[in-house]
Amino acid sequence: MNRLAIFDCDGTLVDSQHNICTAMDRAFEAVKLPPPPRYRTLAVVGLSLPEAMAVLLPDAEADFHLHVAQQYKQVFQAMRGAGLVHEPLFEGIADLVDRLDREGWLLGVATGKSDRGLQLCLSHHGLVEKFVTLQTADRHPSKPHPSMIEQAMADAGAVMESTIMIGDTSFDMEMAVNARTRGLGVGWGYHAPEELIASGAFSVAVDADELYRHIADHD
Repeated sequence: MNRLAIFDCDGTLVDSQHNICTAMDRAFEAVKLPPPPRYRTLAVVGLSLPEAMAVLLPDAEADFHLHVAQQYKQVFQAMRGAGLVHEPLFEGIADLVDRLDREGWLLGVATGKSDRGLQLCLSHHGLVEKFVTLQTADRHPSKPHPSMIEQAMADAGAVMESTIMIGDTSFDMEMAVNARTRGLGVGWGYHAPEELIASGAFSVAVDADELYRHIADHD
């Protein structure tokens, strides 16, 4: 039975909050609106962009949500082109990925990023070849819909019982519940540990070493 560990990206593998908040601020400024407070922006990380805009702008129409989402994409692409996007790995993540790979785990990513953004991020860190399945917002409904996990399992030849979803937001944990897999939270991301537990996480790791122990115990 193939063992599959699926990771969220932003807030789980990499610390991208500065990029996200900067791009959100500039996207709102582009449509002549005051930017949301930082905590509100971080609270929607993990959702697909139109769904994130719907949360941040609940009184606006769906077409406007799409418009602001497009502004965000354009801003982020311009930032990347100017060399202003920095997505450092969290401490211990590179070693964790290598260790799981050596021990025979199949690895995947399920993220609200675009295909292009995820490829650039993982390639920059020399990790893209470690992952056998990459699922993004370009090809799936927004989290917490289970589609990304379901496709990752199909790609890896894994079943629910041998799959674990690792993430930093309630959306990740709810997605795991909806896919009937186990959800494991990380305590260094964008949602509080108590939110992760309330959303279905069986535990929340405080660092990469504890995260490895939880994953290994799932074996």
